Parts: sequence; C-alpha cells; structure tokens
Amino acid sequence: MLKYYIESSRPRTLPLALANTITGSALAYADGGFRWSVLLLAMVTTLLLQVLSNMANDYGDFRNGKDTSERIGPRRMVQAGKISPRAMLRAIAIVVFLILISGTWLIIEGFSNFKLQTAIPGMIVFGVLGLTAIVAAIKYTVGKNPYGYKAMGDLFVFIFFGLIGVLGTYFLHTGQLYGLLVLPSVAIGFLSVGVLNLNNLRDYESDKKTGKRTLVVVLGLRNARYYHLILLMGAVVLVSLYTLLDSHCGWQWMFWLAFPLIFKNMKAVASFSDHKQLFPELKRLSMASLLFALLFAAGLLICT
Repeated sequence: MLKYYIESSRPRTLPLALANTITGSALAYADGGFRWSVLLLAMVTTLLLQVLSNMANDYGDFRNGKDTSERIGPRRMVQAGKISPRAMLRAIAIVVFLILISGTWLIIEGFSNFKLQTAIPGMIVFGVLGLTAIVAAIKYTVGKNPYGYKAMGDLFVFIFFGLIGVLGTYFLHTGQLYGLLVLPSVAIGFLSVGVLNLNNLRDYESDKKTGKRTLVVVLGLRNARYYHLILLMGAVVLVSLYTLLDSHCGWQWMFWLAFPLIFKNMKAVASFSDHKQLFPELKRLSMASLLFALLFAAGLLICT
C-alpha cells in the first residue's frame, strides 16, 4: 500500500520543488546570511507542499470527474482504485499536519535572531502565508470551485513556488530583502509554471473534454506552445540579467550549462505531434530546472 501513496506523491515533480529553496538559500549565502537550519526546514516544508498538491490533485480530479481512461499522464491512485477516497483524505490530513510542524519550526528558526517586537508581526505574516499555501495546494482541484479549473493554476504556482518560495527563503535566512532579488525569483517562478504548462499541454485533450479549463485549454495549443517558450526563455534571460547586474566572477554564469536541456524541452514542445510525446518531458524539465537552480547556486557559492 505504501508504494501507492508514494506514487500519488508523483516523485517526478518533486525535484523542481527544491529549486526555489536552493535559489533563495544560495542568494542568502552570497549576502552572508545563510543558515543550515533554515535551508533544511525550508526544503522539507516545500517538498511536503508539493506532495500535498499532488495528492489533493489526485483526489480532487477524481471527485470532480476529471480523471478518465483517456488521460495520458501517470495513473491516479484514487481513480485506479489503489487508494480509496477516504484513505486519500487521511493521507492529505497527515501531510497537512507535517507541513504545520515543519512550517512552524521554520518560521520560529527564521525569526530566532529578531527582537521580540519585530519577530511577532513577521511570524504572523509568514504564518498566514504558510496557511494560504496549504489552502492553495488543496483548492487547486478540491472543492466546489477549484481555481485549477478556472485557468488560475499558473498564477498560484508562480506566486508560491517562485516569488514567495525564493524571497521568503531568503528573508528567513537574512531578515531583509532588496529589489534585485525579484529577477531570480521570477525566473524560478517561470520554470515552475513551465512544468505545470507542460503537464497541461500533455492533458489538453482530456481536460478539454471533461471541462477542466486550464490555461492551455483557454489559450489553445498554438498559443500555449508560445507561452511555454516565453516562460523558459524568460527564466534564462532574467537570471542572466541578474548575473550581469551583480557579477563577482565568471563562475556565476555556470547556469548556462543547463540551457541545452531547457532548449531541448522547448524544441519538444514546439514540435510535438502526439500528446503522448510530452509524457517523459515532464520529468526532464523538472530535472533541468533543478539543475539550472543548482548551477546558479554553485556559481554564487564559488564567487562569494
């Protein structure tokens, strides 16, 4: 039974969840504010949020009748009868409980160096952000009006796995923010949305038939292909701009070593003729995005 819960967590999507934490932590290291405790707790919390989103998606799509035999992606455990809806709800509740523990610990650790009068408001803000992230992970496909069926999934992924993920991690390390950090945080957001867009491109036909209005369904295949190219190239351009504006040594350009993999994915999306061809691309883009973040982080560490 455990293997079915692991499968429902969709391990192929998990590497990308670490990209924002790694990026925010590397930026903090470069600015002299890195702490191992924040990195580890942020990684655990982010991974759990991704698992929660995947499990809730498994349950929600089944409840709303969006999973059919025509779906191309990995099998869904509830739809396949491997996990009952009630059991999946219990698993979701357990993951939420674990997020509350790791997230609370992360916030406490992040504000441990603050004066009490400053720490309390900040902890409240991050607490609200954390609870909002949990709700957003669940409401993507669960409930009467899931935002994932209203072409809003991309926006929420961009906010939580891009902006908040990178900037929030950096702040918990350092206790400060500055404008230039927006560039890498938006870049990671673009890559995260790119993975979601690829997932929705793959499921375009089945989503359209079942009334699941993803942004791909709204845009249409042609425009969704252009959108994908803009997201991936935008990420590379924004990190290049950040590096150009805050360059300390040539090693900071190491992230360009991941571009061939990203370009290969762009080419696959631009040229596919069968949606099944996109199935392996999801894992490849997730790993390429993680590699992009790791190389960017390595460059910062070497040049610091």
